[in-house]
Order: sequence, then structure tokens, then C-alpha cells
Amino acid sequence: MKLPSYVLECLNALEDAGYPAYVVGGCVRDACLGLQPHDYDICTAATPRQTEAVFAGKKLVLAGEKHGTVGVVTAGGVVEITTFRTEGAYRDNRHPDWVKFVDSVESDLSRRDYTVNAMAYSPTRGFADPFGGRGDLEAKVLRAVGDPVTRFQEDSLRILRGVRFAVKYGLSVDPATESAMQSQAHLMDNLAEERIFDELCKLLPLVSAEDLCRFAPILGAVIPELQPMIGFDQHSPHHAYDLFTHTAHVTAGVSADLTLRWAALLHDTGKVAAFTRDESGRGHFYGHAQKSAEIADNVLRRLKAPTALREQAVLLIGQHMTSLTPDKKLLRRRVSRLGWDTLDALLTLQEADMGGKGTGITEEGDVFPEIRAVLAEIRAENACLTVKNLAVNGNDLLALGYRGKAIGETLNALLEGVLDETLPNERAALLDRAKRRISIQSRKCKARSRSRRRSRRGHRSRRFPRSRMYR
Repeated sequence: MKLPSYVLECLNALEDAGYPAYVVGGCVRDACLGLQPHDYDICTAATPRQTEAVFAGKKLVLAGEKHGTVGVVTAGGVVEITTFRTEGAYRDNRHPDWVKFVDSVESDLSRRDYTVNAMAYSPTRGFADPFGGRGDLEAKVLRAVGDPVTRFQEDSLRILRGVRFAVKYGLSVDPATESAMQSQAHLMDNLAEERIFDELCKLLPLVSAEDLCRFAPILGAVIPELQPMIGFDQHSPHHAYDLFTHTAHVTAGVSADLTLRWAALLHDTGKVAAFTRDESGRGHFYGHAQKSAEIADNVLRRLKAPTALREQAVLLIGQHMTSLTPDKKLLRRRVSRLGWDTLDALLTLQEADMGGKGTGITEEGDVFPEIRAVLAEIRAENACLTVKNLAVNGNDLLALGYRGKAIGETLNALLEGVLDETLPNERAALLDRAKRRISIQSRKCKARSRSRRRSRRGHRSRRFPRSRMYR
């Protein structure tokens, strides 16, 4: 295993001071797979105080010192150096009650999650692989270290991490480990929502439809709104798959963009609640797009997703049943309303939704290439699609006598005319239309004023009849 010079310097400094030291965990796993590690962690027999003494001439990061970790700032970045340790019970299923420093790398590796992560390497001491991690990598197996139930009771986030490792590295999960993953999945209720969201964000861009179906029970444990979808028969000739399997294919069918993946995963969460069957037994899902958008908003708020991601995903879900055809006027309106980026994402989601039905039949023909061709024409035309693109602006309307909200309303009305192609985006034509509009509004306003005056006079007359007024 070839190590960068800055890592070797740290290992050599510890060894020269008499402390055994190894690189450990993910960097060893990735190197065994022929991948380039992104970062390197070191474990050593040196206590934190001894590590600080060894690197007294370096800038240190001591935030993790109480858990045995000292960060050493090197030319290649911060290298975390952690003392060999064992741990006490995990009463909160996330953090150990106590940490005890030991002098054996094997004892340290025994506390780790999976065998493929429980390997260490030293240029002078060779590999430490007491649980057969290299053999499991070669066999493409993900196996917990020791008793899997105990491992997941210690830290339930390891369940989601295991799903990600299996997907990322193409590993099959050892049966005992997979059984424990499912039986202990309820412990993930104790995790901070931010940790769940972060792990899911690492997982979603990697998954295939098969991955999502394989780990559906675990995903349903952290997103309960997915559970009713698993195995749900849609009773539709347009769907060969159950609802969750359809969702899995749609999720894998969009690009790896994180917002799109979340939108695809949650786009049909409202179908179960919206489900009805007609007299023939055929299933219908009227209003499910809006219902799904509401559910997705709740899910992403609960997981504390960034506002921009949540709002965009919810918008896409709410619009995913919106009709898109190769009609230029219609598409201009869609671009005007949604913007180019959102419309592109919506088109991608709809295409994956259509392709994820499993019937092999496209309901309305493959219109998506045609839609994209028309959108390319609209782009090339550099057409007026927003109020900002109009040949007039608010100052022009102020000069005509417009005030307040009437300015925005009139600009939007002018844009509607341009989008309908009933009005050219030319300054003279727009000003002429605006003049006529304010003239009409002025006449209506005067008429309403006269009507109000007549109404007030009539009201006074009824209150004070003439025969009484002059008595």
C-alpha cells in the first residue's frame, strides 16, 4: 500500500518515538479495492498527550482529544491520529458510555462496524486484519465485526452506513448481518434527523432500482412514509410494478442530482391516500401530486433538509403531473412560470416516471425528444419569457399614470399577451396597450364612483323622507 509522504511522516514520527502506528479504516479498504483514498486516519498506541508531545512542533487540532483523537496539520491536510481504544456500552445507540485506551491494534479494530473497515496497515508492521476484511472484499461480502446485533445496538447509524457501503462497493450483505440490520432498524428512531439526512444524501446518488428494492425495509424505517408503498398494488394496466418498485425505478431513472433524486423518491408518496377504484376495479389516484408534495414537504422539514432543496423538490413533485407537450406556446408559458432549470428537471422527472412503469409501453408516445427540440428552438429565439424581458418597465408605466399594484398587474398582463403571440414585444405596441388599459380602468373607476355616489344619495333619502325634512 503506497502512502503519501505527509502520512508517512506522521507514521514514522510515532514509530521513532516508540509507538506502534497504522493507517486504518476506509483508506485501507479503498486501497485494497484499487481506489484512491480521499483521506487517511492513523491509530496508534500513543495516548493523546504522548501524540501531542511527538508533534509538538506542529499545529494541532484538539477538538476530539477527550475521545483519543489529535489532529495534526500537515502539508496534505489534517491527519487525525487516534489512540487504540475500546469502548463501553452505547445506551443511546450512538455514543459509548466510556472510552478506554489500550495498546493493541487488534483490540481497537474489534470495536469497528464492518470487517472491510476493520483493517490497518503499517509500512513497517504490515497488515492487521484480524476479522478477514480482505477476504470479505475479495468475496464481495459486507459482514459486521463480531455479533451484528451488538454492533447495531451500539450505533444504529451503522445500519444506513452498511447500506451505503453495500451499494457503493457492490457488496452482498452477509445473511446474519442483513437480518440484524432489519431487526434493529427501529433503533434509528434515536438518531438525530440531520445524521439520517446526511447519510441518505450520500446514498441516494449511488442507488439503482434493485438497491432501493433490496433495502426497502431499512429505508422505510427512517422514512415511514415509504412503508405503505412497499408491495402496494396500483391496480392499473399502465403499471406493471407495485408502487415502491415503480418509485425505485423512477429514482434510479433520473440523474444523480440530489434534489432530483429526493423528488423522485417522494414523488408518489401521496398515492396510497389518494387511491380509489372504479366499478371495473381499476385504480385511480386523483390529486396525488399535490398530496405527495405535502407529504414530501413534511418529510424534508423533519429531516432538516436545506430550504432550497426542500422547496425545489416539493415544487417538482407538485408539478410532476403537469401536461407537457411539444406545443411552443404552452412551453413558453411553462418556462415563464417555472424557469429553465426547473422545467428541465421536471421534464427529466416526468420522463423517468413514464419509463418506470414496467409495461414497456409509452402511454402517449415518446414525446420527450420533441419537447426538448421545441425547447431548444425557444432558447435559440431568445424569446421574451419574463417581465424583465419586456420592452417596457415599471418606470414607463409610472409615466403613464400607473400606481401601486396596478404596475405589476399590467406588466404581467402585457407578458401574457406576448406569450400568447397576440402582442409583439415592441415598445410602441406595449405602451399603446398599456394606455388603452389605463383608459379602460379609469372609465371603470369613474363609473364605480358615480354608482357609489348614487347609492349614498339613495340611502340618505330613505333615512330622511322629504316630507319629514321640511316639517
